[in-house]
Amino acid sequence: MQKIDSIEQFDQLVESGETFFMLKHSTTCPISQAGYDEFAKYGKNGSNTLYFLTVQDSRDLSNHIAEKFHIKHESPQAILFVHSNVAWHASHFKITAKGMAAAQEESEK
Repeated sequence: MQKIDSIEQFDQLVESGETFFMLKHSTTCPISQAGYDEFAKYGKNGSNTLYFLTVQDSRDLSNHIAEKFHIKHESPQAILFVHSNVAWHASHFKITAKGMAAAQEESEK
């Protein structure tokens, strides 16, 4: 998992067309920690490129993602990007390694 801190880093990643997951999370919320743990669990499968941002540190980036892709901001929030577009997103307890795997599989069809 790699931390993204800037709008520029994020936009370059999206423009690359790469398939990746992005997690928005808060370091002060236990629900967010549960989402982060599921995100990390999925990452252990080595399946996809995973990026995250910490809302407290990267509020501008978090807002940029919400505005650019018309996804209401939530924390935690996992988003799957495929070919520079949002293919799937989930928040709170709906962020699970199993759900992420299913979204990844569906995006490959």
